[in-house]
Amino acid sequence: MWAPRRVPPQGPAPLGGPPPRHRVQDGDPRSTSDAGDRTEEAVTSQDQSGDAASADLSREDAPSSTLEERAERETSRADEQAERSAARAERTDDTTEEVSERAEQAAHRVRSELAGLGAAGEGEAPVRAVELLGRVGLVGYGLVHVLIGAIAVHLALTGGGQPDQQGALSSLVGSTAGVVAIVVVVVGLVAFAVWQGLAAATGFRWTSGGERFRKRVGAGAKTVAVLAVAVAGVRLLTGSSGGSSSAGSEAATAGLLSLPAGRILVAAVGLVVLVVAGATAYTGIARNFSDDLDYRRLPDRLRRPVEVLGVFGHLARALAFAVVGVLFGVAALLADPGRAGGLDQALTTLAAQPYGPLLLLVVALGFVAFGVYTFAESWARRI
Repeated sequence: MWAPRRVPPQGPAPLGGPPPRHRVQDGDPRSTSDAGDRTEEAVTSQDQSGDAASADLSREDAPSSTLEERAERETSRADEQAERSAARAERTDDTTEEVSERAEQAAHRVRSELAGLGAAGEGEAPVRAVELLGRVGLVGYGLVHVLIGAIAVHLALTGGGQPDQQGALSSLVGSTAGVVAIVVVVVGLVAFAVWQGLAAATGFRWTSGGERFRKRVGAGAKTVAVLAVAVAGVRLLTGSSGGSSSAGSEAATAGLLSLPAGRILVAAVGLVVLVVAGATAYTGIARNFSDDLDYRRLPDRLRRPVEVLGVFGHLARALAFAVVGVLFGVAALLADPGRAGGLDQALTTLAAQPYGPLLLLVVALGFVAFGVYTFAESWARRI
């Protein structure tokens, strides 16, 4: 028969001591539940502790990661700067080598030119010395046109100046260097006149028909033009300058008018000048002047600008020549030598027209353009 187990009585707990422990019997469901709860609490506490520790470690690692990223960016930036510096240094070295190579080539060309002074010249030049002096003369011819253009600009803006060959050369007389420049220009122009005179007489045999005739006529006209500038330079150097080109034109016109059929002769001169103006305009529009240039002697970036300057310069000169021809025609019609005039009178006449200063300014810039084109021509001309 079953009898309940007797539990011995427990006395009161001693003061300050721990509370009495109740023994939990095996198999009691409450013991299993309490143990599971405590285990879950322990696991949760460990998880929370782990999360907190991870968060603390993340906060500790965050500054370190930011510093590493910043260091990487600085390193990358330094590498890029080093690469750019290296590239610039390489380009500088290439440029230095290129400049040195060009200087050596130029020196070699100069030595070759000087070594061949006694040889036959290019194109129609009889000897190399005449050709080289002719190229110097072309530089002087271009300088004269630049000075004429500058004086014409001054005339258009302020109304003063003598825009012709004499006026241009007179602007150089004031100093010793200017006198030396005039001497060099005169010698070069004479040499160029010889060169072109031979071409006009028997040259351009590599072509035929109308083209050869046109080129020979053009060479003859250029011979006369450069000789006129050379004569003006000589007169300035000898102190026998006769003043402006208009004064000479008026004197020549007066002499022609005093002859039988003088008016017809003066009209013929005006007609010739108009033909020259038309030929000059055609040369600029058709760009025939390019036939006389070897563009391979010019840098690639300058070929197109040189051609544009040639077109603009030829058209400006054609307009000025046309005005000169008209002035001679008026002088023949009125039998008045005072109506005739040279280049300075032509440009002054342009300035007196409606919108004249603007038109004169355009023509003046055209003369400057032609002068700059002639500088290039002195180097690249091949006949």
